[in-house]
Parts: sequence; C-alpha cells; structure tokens
Amino acid sequence: MTVYGNTEVVAALHQMVQSGHVPHALLLHEDDGGGAFPLVMNFLEELYGGSPRVQKLIHPDIHFVFPVAGSDKPVSLQFIAKFRELALENPYFFENELYTAIGIEGKQGMISVNEARSILDRLSLSAVEGGYRTVLVYLPEKMNAQAANALLKMVEEPPAKTLFLLITHAPEKVLITISSRCLHMRVQPLSPEAEREVHARENASNQVLTDLFHDLLEAIVARDRLKALETGEAVADLKVREQQKTFCRLASEDLRRLFFLQKMPALAHVPEGEEDFYKRMAGALKPTFPRKGMVALDRALLLVERNVNQKILFTDLVNQLYSL
Repeated sequence: MTVYGNTEVVAALHQMVQSGHVPHALLLHEDDGGGAFPLVMNFLEELYGGSPRVQKLIHPDIHFVFPVAGSDKPVSLQFIAKFRELALENPYFFENELYTAIGIEGKQGMISVNEARSILDRLSLSAVEGGYRTVLVYLPEKMNAQAANALLKMVEEPPAKTLFLLITHAPEKVLITISSRCLHMRVQPLSPEAEREVHARENASNQVLTDLFHDLLEAIVARDRLKALETGEAVADLKVREQQKTFCRLASEDLRRLFFLQKMPALAHVPEGEEDFYKRMAGALKPTFPRKGMVALDRALLLVERNVNQKILFTDLVNQLYSL
C-alpha cells in the first residue's frame, strides 16, 4: 500500500522491526482518512517477513476490530469481508465510508465488551505461523469502559509477541487506562499534493467503472446483446465487491443525468467534455429507460450487498436493461 509522507514515522517503525524492539502497544493518531492504515499494513508486512497475505488482509495472525452497531454480540467478524473490500479498494477510507460499507450509516458505531472478549478469545490461541499475534483496532475511542477494562490486563501484560495497534482520530477520547499503556505516534495529515494524488487514483478507478457503463449503454443502443453481456461479465469479474457497488451507484447517477436531459435539461449537470455522449444517449433511449434502469440498479446494489453470485446478478441486470 502506498504511504505518503510521514518519513519519520515510517523510519521509526522500520527501526523497530530491524532492532527487534517492537512495543507491545502502539497508538497512531491520524486525521480522518489520513493514511495510518496503509502505514500500519506496510509495517506489519515487514514484521511478518514480507508475507503477501498481510497486504491482502488475510494473514491468520492479524485480527481486525472496528466499530459496529445494532448488537451486543461480537459482530465485527461478520463484517470483516466488507471491511477488507473497503480497505483494499481505498486504504485512505474515511470513518463514514466504513459505516456505509458495513451498512450502519446513520447509526452510532461502538466497540462493545463482547468485541473485547472476542479479541481475548482469539489471542488465547497460539499464533498460526509461530510469530506475532496482532490486533489492529480501528477507532479505539469507540470502545466503551467495559470493553477497555476487559482488554486492560492483556494490554498491560501481553504474552510474548502479542502486538496491539490502535488507529485513532481522537486520542483524547481513548480511555486513559488503554492510552497510557501505548506508545503514541502522530501520523501527519496528507499534503495537498498527496490528497490530490489519492483523489486522482480514486477518480481514475471510478472513471473505469463509468466507462464500463457507457460501453453497456452503447451496446444497448446498438442492439448488440453479446457486447452488452461482455460488459456485464467485466463488472462481475471485478475483484473487489466494493467496486461493483460503486459501479451501480455511478450508473444510477448517469441515468439521473439522462432523465433530466430528457425532461429538464438545465438540471442535468453533465460532466464537461461529455455533452455529446449524454445527449446522444438521451435521444436514443426510451423516456422510460432512466427511471426503470435506476430501479434495476438499486436492486442489483442490494443483491451485491447480500453476496449473490456476481455473474448471475450482472447477467440478469444486463438482460433487464437490454429489454427496457
């Protein structure tokens, strides 16, 4: 994962690994979306001897904990696949993007005492590969007092080669019983240049997805079913499910533009330089296409979130749009 700036923090973490003196608990303070996550993952990759499973977020000895909502049970494990997809797609994710990805937007995220006990249960097992056992806690300030107290003894006196990594946006809100046992490190905010590059990468990724939908619209207008199905297969083959969800959202935005172009052109807000494409599609597609297409895309988005077979899902979506 790419890390921008923070050369001093990167050097300090590297020195820890090289010297073999790794503190048992590190608390990294970042601004929301500021890059602590890729920094930590690169540190762990070095700590675990370059294992490719670290960067894929599937190493068996690295455990992720993050705020969830709606249950007193330890449910972060249930959302680990969605967390993994989000972090692989955009390691500079914001807190609200996590909540959207796991389906708790608008709710209060929390790390409960049962989450803490689940951590302890996992740490009671030996490391699968005989090295470090790591717990990465995203937003420990969301941990209630009961959860912090349940973890306290483990953080105070951890077994050998047990590492706690905490990424916080508000260190003053992390309970002092936990914070005082950690080595604090400040992850500096992204420079304007780095922010532009991060956003440029995200925009480039989104443009690829938008181009896929434009190819699909072109195939529908040309009545080329084979080309339309090939485009749907390309969406199904996207490696990260979060990209498929983004495809559905971007496609819905495109259909809204077409709807307004057909009904109220002044409200369409077509991207600069793409006026000809949108006007051509608005003229070639039926007036009912945008509205019905958005319904089909909303359903597809829901099914992606429910982990329906992607090839079946997007083949069905293409056939629905083709027949509108």
